[in-house]
Amino acid sequence: MKIIAFNGSPRKEGNTETLLGAAIKGTGHEVATYRLNEMDFKPCQNCGGCEETGLCIVKDDMETLYEEIRSADRIILASPVFFMALSAQTKAMVDRCQAFWCDKYLLKREIAPGPHGRKGLVLLVGGMEKEAGIACASKCATAFMRTVSVPEHEALKYMGVDAKGAIQKHATALADAEAAGKRLAE
Repeated sequence: MKIIAFNGSPRKEGNTETLLGAAIKGTGHEVATYRLNEMDFKPCQNCGGCEETGLCIVKDDMETLYEEIRSADRIILASPVFFMALSAQTKAMVDRCQAFWCDKYLLKREIAPGPHGRKGLVLLVGGMEKEAGIACASKCATAFMRTVSVPEHEALKYMGVDAKGAIQKHATALADAEAAGKRLAE
């Protein structure tokens, strides 16, 4: 089973990365993890280059991610929530998946599920206390999963977690993430 993870946090060893580490541990599998902040790719240019082929014409680090997304059985998307949205790093990667949207909805070609099917896990951590903030980010993450042909995903959302290391003080977050990682790998 091939599992990939996207860490959308710019902060090393922060709340998002800690939560993601617990989920990865729970899978019991080797997980290819991509720290989006360290990759070199541009945001979507809305050039229309993918509309007839389902392939992005921009050549950068997203080429690696496209192949990884196509061949993955399980996808984990982890992001902090900034101003009621996915981080800029995460959103840029999600927006570049417009090529998958074109492939699926314009050209009517979905990613084949493979022998293990396709499932996902979304991990969101934000300092805001109100549900609205994390709900917006969650809807975007759901759209990403649907676009890359992941029909089923679980989402763990933690609000009021802001200072570096605060996720470790949350009563259930790390255990929840580890359990979700285990369910993901089943």
